[in-house]
Amino acid sequence: MKIITGLGNPGLEYSKTRHNVGFMFIDALAKKLAVTNWQEKFKALTAQAMIGSEKVLLVKPLTYMNLSGEAIAPAMNWYKSNSDELIVVHDDMDLPPGLIRIRSKGSSGGHNGIKSIINCTGSDEFVHVRIGIGRPLPNWKVNDHVLSKFLPEDQAAVDKAINDLIPAVECIVTESVDRAMNKYNPRKNKKNNK
Repeated sequence: MKIITGLGNPGLEYSKTRHNVGFMFIDALAKKLAVTNWQEKFKALTAQAMIGSEKVLLVKPLTYMNLSGEAIAPAMNWYKSNSDELIVVHDDMDLPPGLIRIRSKGSSGGHNGIKSIINCTGSDEFVHVRIGIGRPLPNWKVNDHVLSKFLPEDQAAVDKAINDLIPAVECIVTESVDRAMNKYNPRKNKKNNK
């Protein structure tokens, strides 16, 4: 079973903050899939759904961001899922607001939620689906930035990214991560070498 998790912090005070774009994505995907069967398991909100003919588990950890792995690892163990069956949607400060990037594996890049998942599962070979939230303002601390709400124009870009990612994640589940990367990752401008 593929496990699709979005990272974030539980509680209304965090619901629309930059750090919670993973939760925002899971909510949007759940709405599209008409998911209503949420239950609390593995220190997370979980729900089973179907994407095409594939059964998936949607997961929103309730552990707070820095301990995300404490929810993900038990879910993977329970369903005997391999690391390549895990899809993690999370915020990324190194990408401009609303830019998306899919990778088949990778380091934490300093992201504490990803660090926790790598530590708890013993692997970094899971699918990383990153949504750009931009860099902090010059006098802001990282914590203040990730726990702040988006500016209206950035929120619009992030909302579009989330909508664009729904078919991308469906493609990962029904086809492959390579197909999704080729189809949905932004193209770099290549110069003609003639």
